[in-house]
Amino acid sequence: MDNEILKTIPNEDENKDYTIEITIPEFTCLCPEKRDQPDFAEITVTYVPDQRLIELKSLKYYIVNFRDKEIYHEKATNRILDDLVAALEPRYMKVKGDWKIRGGIKTIVEVEYP
Repeated sequence: MDNEILKTIPNEDENKDYTIEITIPEFTCLCPEKRDQPDFAEITVTYVPDQRLIELKSLKYYIVNFRDKEIYHEKATNRILDDLVAALEPRYMKVKGDWKIRGGIKTIVEVEYP
C-alpha cells in the first residue's frame, strides 16, 4: 500500500476540539483466500484533528490502492487507521469497516487511536 499518497493540510482551527466523519461507501479489496473475489465495505473514519487535516482527494487515491490488494478485513481496517494516524497525528481517530455479507457472514471491524 502506498501511504505516501496521503496528503494533509493545516488545521486552521487547531485550538478547538471538533469531530470530522468521513464515509467511504465503495471500499473494495480482494479476498486472500479466493483471489479473484472482491470484498466490499463501507469505511467510516471519525477523528478529532490536531494540527493537520486529511486532504480528501489524496484519501480517495489512497483507498483506491486497496482495490487489487489481497488483504483480510481486520488487516485492512487496521492498516487504514495506522496510515492515517501516521499522516495526521490526530487527537483521536476511529476507523470502522462495515464489511458486506459473504457466505452468510457479516463482519464489522472497529479500531481506535489512542
